[in-house]
Amino acid sequence: MRAVMSLTFALCAGVAFAKLPPPTDAAKAQAAEAAAKSAWTAKVDAYKLCQSIDKTAQYYRAHAPAGKPVPPPQETPPCVDPGPYVSTVTPEANKPLEASGSHSPPGNAMSPPSNNATTVDIAGGVKK
Repeated sequence: MRAVMSLTFALCAGVAFAKLPPPTDAAKAQAAEAAAKSAWTAKVDAYKLCQSIDKTAQYYRAHAPAGKPVPPPQETPPCVDPGPYVSTVTPEANKPLEASGSHSPPGNAMSPPSNNATTVDIAGGVKK
């Protein structure tokens, strides 16, 4: 039993200490994009929290009980809107047709690609 456990441990230890290959440039770019997006999300969350705190303070001051003294407002920095998220990576949709591998002409399709119409129906002639 000990021999089997030792053999199993030795085989698993080799797998556990194996090195992973270095990340590719695409994986590095994707990780950087994810980090940038999470940082932007944190800024948006802080902005929304700041707005809700201001709104709550205004409501409290407007609806304070008559006998209770209202403390003066504290000076705080204004809420800063982070703006819309701007990606640093060029999305696939914005690449030109030549770079995206598509060779179809631009424009919208006027009919579905497959239909039951015959060439006579399309040409407008008489069926023989």
